[in-house]
Amino acid sequence: MSELAANVDDYLRLRRGLGFTLAFEGVVLPQLVEYLEAAGATSVTAELAIAWAQLPQGVAPISWSHRLGAVRGFARYMTTVDASTQVPPAGVFGGQTPRPKPYLWSERDIRALLKAARELQSPFRAATYESFLGLLAVSGLRSGEAMSLLAGDIDLDAGVITVSQAKFGRARLIPLHSSTVTKLRSYTQHRDGLHPRSRSKTFF
Repeated sequence: MSELAANVDDYLRLRRGLGFTLAFEGVVLPQLVEYLEAAGATSVTAELAIAWAQLPQGVAPISWSHRLGAVRGFARYMTTVDASTQVPPAGVFGGQTPRPKPYLWSERDIRALLKAARELQSPFRAATYESFLGLLAVSGLRSGEAMSLLAGDIDLDAGVITVSQAKFGRARLIPLHSSTVTKLRSYTQHRDGLHPRSRSKTFF
């Protein structure tokens, strides 16, 4: 194994140890090493990195940007190991798709949404959607996290939610206000009265 390849392994191991998956980087960085070695380079240079990023033809510039972004992360790490390393500049290819601007829900918006949920024809769906959306509004949970909650993840006696599959695969605890506990307890009683939970372990 070459020194550059060993450095890639060290970089991926370090970042993954911090909780990052780096699936894309795990594929493309070894390809970068092959390209650099074929060019006779022993360090990452901006010129070679940009040339390598543009190897796939017939793709949108955003694909090149993703490849160069993987190199930039590795190159920043390599500057601590090899002083001759060059970090390619950002924004080389331009034309990147801008991130959509998030919509910030006002209290009025949330109240209107919960009211609409309560007015659903199915009593079970009405109770579920109102409780689900209300929990999102007050807890900071992501929608995917809330949908994945198991009954055992919500401790109403302690007033705590355990998110076992949070970002980067780490668990986190979310404290609940007493009013939220009351609402969720009421929901569980209503839910179990309509649909016994014998066949499902999910909370919602």
